[in-house]
Amino acid sequence: MKTKLQSLLHHLISNPKQIFLIDGFGALVTTFSLAVVLVIFESHFGMPRKILYILSFAACIFAIYSFSCALRMPEKWQPFLKAIAIMNFMYCCATFFLLYYFYENLTILGLTYFILEIIVILILVKIEFMLATKTFNINTTKN
Repeated sequence: MKTKLQSLLHHLISNPKQIFLIDGFGALVTTFSLAVVLVIFESHFGMPRKILYILSFAACIFAIYSFSCALRMPEKWQPFLKAIAIMNFMYCCATFFLLYYFYENLTILGLTYFILEIIVILILVKIEFMLATKTFNINTTKN
């Protein structure tokens, strides 16, 4: 019997455009959250405005990359997916460093937002790496 994760991975490997779209929409949500919501309520989160704009710019670039991959959908899409997974992982590392660097400025709300964002992105990174490297069992038989 397939687990839910195996079913999801099988669906995404059969429809790779969807993982790029998921990544792109997630990056757009992050861009909006950082550049608009967190900037407006900067005092409630504690991350400096300049840093929020830098992080939102990175997320916007990731969105453009993911959407362009989904639009042109190369036949050998795995290297492109691996690239966005690496970029997402680097974004998480940078965000974690910023949490450490600005820890004294951050509020509980700010820490919570960024930790949850890192967790969600790392889950996506894990799925993207699994799809890009096919490190899961694609059992096509029905159970």
